[in-house]
Amino acid sequence: MLRATLSSPRSLATRSSSAIYRTLFVREYAVAPSTGSTGTISPEILHARRTPKKEGTIADVFDLTGAPPLPQRFSDLKKEIYHDGIIQSWREVLDELKVTTEEIASEGGRVGLDSYLDCISLAKQGEEQKKSIKKTGTVIVKGGVLKDEALAWKQAIRDYAAANGDKVKGTPAENIVFYEVYNSKAQVAARTHPALINTQRALLTLWHSSDPSTPADFSTPISYFDRLRIRAPGPSSFTLGPHIDGGGLERWEDPGYRACFARILEGRWKEHDPFDATPRLDAKQDLYHAPNQCSVFRPWQGWTSMSTTGPREGTLRLLPFLSLSTAYIILRPFFRPKPGRIVDGKVSLTADDWELNLDGTDFPGSQMAKAQLLNEETHPHLRIDKAMISLPQMEPGDQVYWHCDLVHAVEAEHIGKGDSSVLYIPATPLTVKNASYLRDQRDNFIAGYPPPDFPGGEGEAGFKGRATVDDVASGLGRRLLGLEPFEVPSNASAGVAKVIKQANAILF
Repeated sequence: MLRATLSSPRSLATRSSSAIYRTLFVREYAVAPSTGSTGTISPEILHARRTPKKEGTIADVFDLTGAPPLPQRFSDLKKEIYHDGIIQSWREVLDELKVTTEEIASEGGRVGLDSYLDCISLAKQGEEQKKSIKKTGTVIVKGGVLKDEALAWKQAIRDYAAANGDKVKGTPAENIVFYEVYNSKAQVAARTHPALINTQRALLTLWHSSDPSTPADFSTPISYFDRLRIRAPGPSSFTLGPHIDGGGLERWEDPGYRACFARILEGRWKEHDPFDATPRLDAKQDLYHAPNQCSVFRPWQGWTSMSTTGPREGTLRLLPFLSLSTAYIILRPFFRPKPGRIVDGKVSLTADDWELNLDGTDFPGSQMAKAQLLNEETHPHLRIDKAMISLPQMEPGDQVYWHCDLVHAVEAEHIGKGDSSVLYIPATPLTVKNASYLRDQRDNFIAGYPPPDFPGGEGEAGFKGRATVDDVASGLGRRLLGLEPFEVPSNASAGVAKVIKQANAILF
């Protein structure tokens, strides 16, 4: 399939004729091939573009209604992965979960607030702060964006939606909360705001590479376009229950993604390092080319508040024990309750009441082309009803970020008096694979189409007042969006210099 994509005159002016040709007429492909651990640019990544995903909404990736049993190959997969150390790890994880979840339940949701920083101190984190952030997998950032500025973004988005009327899509369709809107001027202003960029740069430095030559730059954030939420008080017919983004079954099915959890699967779960970026560069998180599935390496998910919102007001909920919950989720498909250990619909949490399950094809809460979902039935030992905590009161301009493996949800209830509104803006570093996505996202932005990972269609191409490249004034912001080449710092390591040069080759 061939598509002509639009490019800005300013960006085309710096390109060679061959680069312009690659941008205007390129053959699209369904799933981006891996670059390999060396980060070498394959011809497919250098020249090809992603096939647009089918149209839809955020609800598509969360609906498991009527899902058939997984095929036999998933039982074979469990047998292939299985390691003798898994059984002992399972017992150890269950023992620690009992202690941890009881502690959180007894604290009444106050656990995790020690990773509550202001915008200034974030860049000067002490070791104890870093340790706390890595344990909980989350950090709240106060300040940086002025309250009036964040409120102005929300009003501008409302005006933009009103100006485009019935063209605006979202979920629920009858009273939109999650907007399929990506290219408003307010979103672009927020993504390129210096306070958000500084926050992202600070958080990305918490990640590291076990291989110093890895082509990744954690001091250079790039923009990953996402949607927004504006929720009025009262009930909603659709909310986001406990889940993890970045694929579902792919965590086990894709060898590259599975490598991120190798120590857990080898029976050495306490050695798992959730902040080692090296294996994640080869992970394929979207094997099924599903709308709403993130295909890039996005270490920190995040949102920026556009309202005053507290507990029970439709805010974010998090499960604040990153490594322990990850170990449990990865081990969970290999075990099931023994017959007769479920009484009145409740399963025993005692390790002796569970047995190895390699013959079954089930991966609880997982289906092909869906997110990883969790609840009291699929993952009972997490005690989600007691252990998940809601954010404290957030003000317009405040930010929150959570690790890409962290279980999170949106509160089902909203009993507040005002709206609960956020812009989804994550922290994403420069890698070869991410640069190829940034190129396609940039071209979609110029044309007004949705970002490549999201439901396709014409999007905002015909919208009045959508953002253009001329709305991005700063050089830093333009580089963030892939509109200008990245610069190689004089003190750059070999890996950083390599990825910047390769990214520029992909983008221009």
